[in-house]
This record gives sequence, C-alpha cells and structure tokens, in this order.
Amino acid sequence: MATKLSNNILRFALSNHFNFAGKSYAQLTVCSSRLNTFHSRVNLCSSSDEGSGGIKYTLRDSQGKRVSSEVFLLSVKKSTEAELGKELSAEEFVPSKSAINALAAEYDLLLEESDDFKAKYIRALAETENVRKRGIKQVEDAKLFSIQGFCKDLLEIADTLDLALENSKSTEDTSTAFKNLYEGVSMTKNVLLNTFKKHGLVPVLPEGQKFDPNLHEAIFEVPQEQTKYQPGHVAHVLKIGYSLHDRPVRAAQVGVVKMS
Repeated sequence: MATKLSNNILRFALSNHFNFAGKSYAQLTVCSSRLNTFHSRVNLCSSSDEGSGGIKYTLRDSQGKRVSSEVFLLSVKKSTEAELGKELSAEEFVPSKSAINALAAEYDLLLEESDDFKAKYIRALAETENVRKRGIKQVEDAKLFSIQGFCKDLLEIADTLDLALENSKSTEDTSTAFKNLYEGVSMTKNVLLNTFKKHGLVPVLPEGQKFDPNLHEAIFEVPQEQTKYQPGHVAHVLKIGYSLHDRPVRAAQVGVVKMS
C-alpha cells in the first residue's frame, strides 16, 4: 500500500459500527499513540444506500474538514474489518471500489480548487505588479512636475525680458551704455532659457503648425489671403507657450488662419 498502516503513528478505536434504516454507519475515534494524547473525534459516516451493495465513504470529518489519506485508509480498514468480523493485515486489506471512488472524487475536487487558487494567485500577482508600476510612475511624475507651479511664476520673468528686448529694437539710442544694457538683458534671457531647458521646461513656438486647442489658445483669426499658411494653422504667435517634460504648462496665445 502507498500508505503504511502503522500503529506507531496512529491508533484507532472503533467505538461503534451499526446498521440503521438500511444504512451502515462507522464512528471512529482518532488517537495518537506516539504522543499518547487525544487528537480529534472523526465521524466518518460511511453509508450505503439500500440495494447499492457497498459503503459510501467521505474524506471529511464532522466539521467538513479534510482528513489525511492515512486517516481515511485506516478508517476504511476498520470498517471493512467490522463488516467481515475479523482483523486484516496490511497485506490482506484491499480498499473497496467505494473507497477508491471517494479518493478519486476528492482528488478531482482538489484539482479544481488548485486551478482556482492558481488563477486567483496569478490575478493577485498581476494586480500587485500594476499597483507597483503605478506607484513608481506616480513617484517619478511627482519628481518631474513638482516644480510646475514654480515654473509658471518664472515665465513672467521670461515674458518681461522678451518685452524689454522687443521694445529696445525700436529705440534710437545708440550709446555704448544702451548697447551694453541690451546685451546684458539678452544674456540674462539666454541664461534663464538654458535653466528652463535643464529642468525640462521648453518654449512652444507653433507658428505654421496646425492649431491644437490642447496646446494653443486662439486669440484672433487671420484671413487666408493675408498669410502663407493654410486654414486652421497658426499664423502669428502673440505669447510663447511652454511645456514641462511634454506636459503643457502654458498655452501659446496665437492667431489662427480663418477657415474658408
């Protein structure tokens, strides 16, 4: 036998075996002789329907818990001995078809439960991995875009420098002092733009591009005959837009070619 029936491991006392209403019942008390302590009382109600010619077994105790194969086979052996009226050696004992069917049914049930647990485990792993990836992405985004509010405030400085440089082009002052001032403002703007770029903040100059409401803010329309661009495209940029790591921080204010 696959499981050695040994009194050194478990000792069973068949407390009762009786027939009632055409059914046979076996009530077993399971004890441990190795520990010499009482473990549990297993009520394996092995019953046979009238005319079926055999006992039906279960691998569950009175509380619905599975018993081990060794416990089950020993209970089957005791039931068989009670029916035959004599003790059987391990070599003489052969499990009945009913007992084998009970083992097979329990095995099939275990396979189903195993597949179900495996599917749940795989789904749980996938969900855990998705949560982990989302957490990493959120941390990365927090690092990248934590300066977004600060960047918006700095854009006002860039706008002021642009306005100063634009207005200085129309002045008639040709003095060395004015020239040095212009170059200083220009250098300051370049340093500021390089700092923006270092942190992922870049200007958006959409002139000639197709109008995108997610990136551009239309201020006015331009007749098609007054520009070289196609209808629906940006003809003029009034205020430069900016994006932080490809995320719009400020939409560019533009004039769009009027649709015909």
